[in-house]
Amino acid sequence: MTSVRPKLKPEAPKAITAWDTQTGQTVWMTPDGSWSVKSGDLGIFVGDVAEAKLSEARGQESKVTDPYFMEVTEDGAICGRETLRENIRSNGPTVAYGKAGQALSSTLGK
Repeated sequence: MTSVRPKLKPEAPKAITAWDTQTGQTVWMTPDGSWSVKSGDLGIFVGDVAEAKLSEARGQESKVTDPYFMEVTEDGAICGRETLRENIRSNGPTVAYGKAGQALSSTLGK
């Protein structure tokens, strides 16, 4: 499974993100090529190294699904055209759901 993503220039700093195949959680590739659910652990890749890391990620379909580049600043902050989408993926839903949603509803209903 792949999605069409904007083409980033080779010199643009990039992170690699995907979904954990077993849990569906958003994950980020770390500098050493492992995966983390914490966006603060993401690795920043440029040029040929970035392409090699993405190729490595695509070979890990048993661990991750649909890995792709995400534009970041040199210090790892999410930026670029998909900023809103990636911030939601990084920080979670924009509305309360599950037990948090039920708690909020009961609080507002009083």
